[in-house]
Amino acid sequence: MGRRWTFTRRDTEPPVAPWIRTRLRAAPGAAVALALLVLATVCLAASFPRAVDRYEDAGLRRAVTDATALRTSVQMSAPPPSLGATQGERESVLRPAAVRERYERILKVVERPLVADPGQSAYGVRTTKTLEAAEKWLPRPTGLPAHMTLAAQSGLAEHARVRAGRLPRADGPVTATTAELEAAVTTETAERLHIEVGSVIHVPAVERAPLAVRVTGIVAPRDREGAYWATQPILRTPSLVRLPAQGAEPSTYWVGTLLLAPDAAPALLGTPGAPARYWQLAPALSALTASELPRLASAIAALESGPGLLKVRALTDPEADASTDLDDVLTSYAELRSGIRPLIAVAAFGSATVAAVVLLMAGGLAADRRRGELTLLRARGVSLRGLTARLFAETAVVAVPAAALGLAAALLAVPYGRLSYAVWTAAAVALLACAMLPVRAWLTHRAVRVHGAREDLADVRPSRRRTVAELTLLILASAAVYALRSRGTSGGSGSGSGSGDAADLDAAGSGSGDQLVALAPVLIGVIAALVLVRLHPLPLRWLARPAGRLRGAVGHLSLARAGRTSVSAVLPLLALLTALTTAAFGGSVLAGVADARDRAALLNLGADARVEVMGALPAGLPQQLRSASGVREVTPLSIGYQARPGTGVETVPLAGVEPEGYARLARSTHLGAFAAGELKAAGGSKASGASKTAGGSKATGGSKAAGGSGAPLPALASPAVADRYGTGPVPVRLEDGSEITVHITVVRELTPAVSGTEFLVVDRAGLGAVPARPTALLLTGDHLDKGALRKAAGPAADVRLRADERARYVDSPLQSGAERVYAVAVAAGSGYAVLALLLALVRAAPERSALLARLRTMGLTRSQGRRLLVLEALPQALLAAVGGALTGWAAVRLLAPGVDLTAVALATPGDTPPPGTAALHTDPASLLLPALAVLLVATGVAAAQAWWTGRRGSVRELRAGDAR
Repeated sequence: MGRRWTFTRRDTEPPVAPWIRTRLRAAPGAAVALALLVLATVCLAASFPRAVDRYEDAGLRRAVTDATALRTSVQMSAPPPSLGATQGERESVLRPAAVRERYERILKVVERPLVADPGQSAYGVRTTKTLEAAEKWLPRPTGLPAHMTLAAQSGLAEHARVRAGRLPRADGPVTATTAELEAAVTTETAERLHIEVGSVIHVPAVERAPLAVRVTGIVAPRDREGAYWATQPILRTPSLVRLPAQGAEPSTYWVGTLLLAPDAAPALLGTPGAPARYWQLAPALSALTASELPRLASAIAALESGPGLLKVRALTDPEADASTDLDDVLTSYAELRSGIRPLIAVAAFGSATVAAVVLLMAGGLAADRRRGELTLLRARGVSLRGLTARLFAETAVVAVPAAALGLAAALLAVPYGRLSYAVWTAAAVALLACAMLPVRAWLTHRAVRVHGAREDLADVRPSRRRTVAELTLLILASAAVYALRSRGTSGGSGSGSGSGDAADLDAAGSGSGDQLVALAPVLIGVIAALVLVRLHPLPLRWLARPAGRLRGAVGHLSLARAGRTSVSAVLPLLALLTALTTAAFGGSVLAGVADARDRAALLNLGADARVEVMGALPAGLPQQLRSASGVREVTPLSIGYQARPGTGVETVPLAGVEPEGYARLARSTHLGAFAAGELKAAGGSKASGASKTAGGSKATGGSKAAGGSGAPLPALASPAVADRYGTGPVPVRLEDGSEITVHITVVRELTPAVSGTEFLVVDRAGLGAVPARPTALLLTGDHLDKGALRKAAGPAADVRLRADERARYVDSPLQSGAERVYAVAVAAGSGYAVLALLLALVRAAPERSALLARLRTMGLTRSQGRRLLVLEALPQALLAAVGGALTGWAAVRLLAPGVDLTAVALATPGDTPPPGTAALHTDPASLLLPALAVLLVATGVAAAQAWWTGRRGSVRELRAGDAR
């Protein structure tokens, strides 16, 4: 037989259309929906780590900025040149070229990520001992002459503006024997020391006539708080030094700085000021990132006492030294961050779980929609591997471009942050989106079936494997809750002390380091979902039996169908419960943060506003403020902060109040409420007699002192004061020298008048005329006008509003950024929960439409159809809503003892509030509002489906063999 030849044209199309193109054309709506879901999920997931990086880095830079350059700059110094060298060698070491050369070498020693800011770093030579200035015209507060520091620092022209005269120069070579120099002073130094252009100041010299320094210019710093001026504040601002003295008034004298030209540095060798070279390195804020805190701590430690310091000594002097407080600033920041990170992790894990469940539900919906198609392919011989590969490729064509667009949107929305984390997060979401349909198809079609079996709870029972998995999750959730209750969200890193090294910062930055703790609310929701899925069909079946005896079939049919819920309903219920639990926990966190700030502001002020002066307030001011806009009540206080109870030297703040008004204030603010009668002085508004002074004479207009005929004044005290002095009569010496006797009748931990752990409160009517004068006013009201209050109180009064005090705690970028990220995470989780509910309803929509069509042929009306669908969807929605609310309440109650909101609510670096002021508590709105939203969405979608099905008719649903 001859060979048969087949001839075909090369440009002809293959006889079979490509699989992917055919599938995308067959269901374009599903492809677009999947693309939008992946795009939104990738955008949120990729934005999260970059948003965290942004607020953490901003918080670190704010902490460094607030700490001032005096603490954050790295200051290196070398002692005066050795006396064993020749005079020329000693002078050459101090010349600008030599100092600059070593400065440039030191910059190369600094290890990244610690980067010096060349614009704010400086070097130079200064006297380490102040020099007495003999000029009589310099101010002498107590008769002592002023002292001067001579400094020849680089970059004066770039960092100062000349206000008068000119910058100093060094004409010709300057040596240790130079008799006259030129200098400049800052505007503050000139104003306080009465220095003018042309003034000559003489400072001591060694074995020759005093060195004359002529002031040629007055300069103003360009950036007063910049590191160039703030690292050594004496350069810009003179200091008033107090000498220690016993009993008498301390002696004081001024210390200022004369700014020399850098070329004049060798002349300092001719003074007794012990000149030293110095190099101050200001950290570049733009190079500081929170992710590199351990490496940053290592670089600082190397410069202070490690290899870096050895290199600096080799370049400069064997006795060179380096010092900075930047490591302490970083440790304080790391401790604050360690209290915030676990709370953010809770929201992140919750939202991520709900998003993953929604993606899995989307894959399940696609697999159910194509069940017949995939079953037919398996029956015709398609291998399981080939089927899953085709489905993976089909999904990847849609998911990968959508993920790329979502990543681009995230990078545009949050332009700051590490790119690698965003890319890996986007890749993980894209992989999950691509794998959800193939994996679901592989699990469903492992065996070739012609007809699918029922999958509701009437036919499928939980297997042993599922029981073991649920018990494992229960054990994990219990362990996580126990760990969180016992260790707290901050783990062991929240201790107040730390060495500041890399290990401490790494441990503090990682929070508790246990991600299982962050998963605790999610695991609680998972367990609740699994338990409810197992249990909820039972009461529905019990209710269906009596409902069957009622007139009409709608109630019985809806309960019967709801009791035969598909096994796959565990995913939507899991999404809803997890989202509701996370929303309740997150809403409680945000509400707790807001309440803690309000409470802290109230504890600091004692009311909605506080007006206080050092002396006595004007007599008519209380009445004037009562008529101000928004003021409901004004409570006058007479506060003395130096009262001395008993015979000791300890001082206790003592407040004189009007018992009636002060009791109302304490009751309304919930700060140590008490009955007014417990504080009233005996015998009416005034006690008889007069208070005795320390010398035994009487002070007019007051009550009797101890030993007089007047009874002791009832007093309200803090527990610490009550434990120290007891409840018996105690003499108290007041600031004006008068003396009263009090006996403690009421003990309260808090009081509006004084913030702190030690205080005494007495009836103002029992005090003398001087101590009874009001020194502070507590105002209650709404929408208080600070400008009007300040205008009425006068410039000498300190006016503080509760709203302004509260705003102090929101100023940190670390805290405000964490709050925003937390709120967005909770909102995203809630949005995905609604989407999960919609997907569950869409998945059951074809079956419900077919049911309505069949029942209408039997006489079911449209109104009955709407009631049927609503009643069928209501049990599951009610189960999710009630279960979610109860699970959220239980999660908050179980985890509250281990959650401390102090870091995110109140703490700032270096200023930690008292413990217990920011505890987690249940927020009713966070529990009820999401649950009601679930009910409304479920019933609304069911009613809308019934209405839409009635408009379309029933012909398509009644056709045999049509795809549902």
